[in-house]
Amino acid sequence: MQQDTDLEKRLKTKVRLVLKINYYSSVLSLIFAALCYFLLHITEVIPYAFLIFGILNLFNTLLYKYHKNLALTYNIVSMMTLAGASVVTLYSGGINSPFIFVLALIVVAGYVTTKAYGSLYLNLNLLIIILIYTQNVADFNFVENVVPKESENLFAFLSVLFSIYLLGGVFGKNLLHAHHNLYKTKNELEEKIREKETLIKEVHHRVKNNLQTVSSLLSLQSRGITDKDVKGLLKSSQNRVITMAMVHEMLYMREDLSKIEYKSYVQELVEYLIRSIKGTSSNITLNIDIPNIKLNIDTAIPLGLLINETVTNALKYGIVDDNKGEINIKLRKEKEDYLILQLGDNGKGFSEDTNHKNSNSLGLKLIHNLTRQLQGSLMRDLSRQGTHYTIKFKEIRDQMSNVT
Repeated sequence: MQQDTDLEKRLKTKVRLVLKINYYSSVLSLIFAALCYFLLHITEVIPYAFLIFGILNLFNTLLYKYHKNLALTYNIVSMMTLAGASVVTLYSGGINSPFIFVLALIVVAGYVTTKAYGSLYLNLNLLIIILIYTQNVADFNFVENVVPKESENLFAFLSVLFSIYLLGGVFGKNLLHAHHNLYKTKNELEEKIREKETLIKEVHHRVKNNLQTVSSLLSLQSRGITDKDVKGLLKSSQNRVITMAMVHEMLYMREDLSKIEYKSYVQELVEYLIRSIKGTSSNITLNIDIPNIKLNIDTAIPLGLLINETVTNALKYGIVDDNKGEINIKLRKEKEDYLILQLGDNGKGFSEDTNHKNSNSLGLKLIHNLTRQLQGSLMRDLSRQGTHYTIKFKEIRDQMSNVT
């Protein structure tokens, strides 16, 4: 919403700039037409070129109110200026005419509008200047200087004044004003972005603190329970809460508030699970192969929960007691933005017939549901020892839905 507002402001600034320059150039052209005819006694071509340009440009500027097409308005005035300035230049001395510098204004105006227009009018101006020079040095001059000899110096003086005033007093002044407004808008936008980032960081920090509070409550609750199964359920729930809290903590700690570096997250998460389930001195070898991949929060949390369930099952039921074991996690990118996650251990594994439908295991059901939430596919490799999953998915773009 804010971006749309800023685009509208920039468009309005550009519209005001173009229309102001059009009005000023039209009025100046009409004044110059009168000066040429009555003061300089130029009665051919030049005053009429100024008069026609001034009237047509006023009409062109007024038409903008109806069609609202700034590019059309600008290109019409640019073409008229090219034609008018070329005619005045040819009939006031050709390549030696002081009015030739007005052509440069069109190039400057073009680059202010867009880079493409600037390049177009630069090439057109260069071509026109070459043609003017060619006809000056060639033997077949088809135009003549219509400025009277006694008025040449005054015409040159007025032409220079016209160019300088249009460039500095009109174009430069309004461009500077537009630039100042854009700079002010940019600073205001950056300040709002900084405020928003601070608020988002605070939200992540508070969510992390709340999740840690829930984790602490589960831990306290489990201390008063003697039933091993219930105690295990509370511990599993605590680990799931911590898995989510880690994502918010990483987003709070880093500059990029939209994505987290997934390798460091997985490393921290799995090392915590190993310590939590097997203790500080375990015989578990952890192999993580994840490139420099960053994932957004809508993908990071369900994927983190999926890894949590898989690794927890491996540590509890696959690699039993203090036996040696390996946990392998590999994440890679494929074509069409697909991500492939391979999770595996060398533990006991479980029966080929066991799945989320016929098992009471909450972990298996969560693995299936989290894969569905990632809009991915889940395959189990039964040819290897232990439990091995391959999950193929794409990064989620929409808001994360609930696990059901």
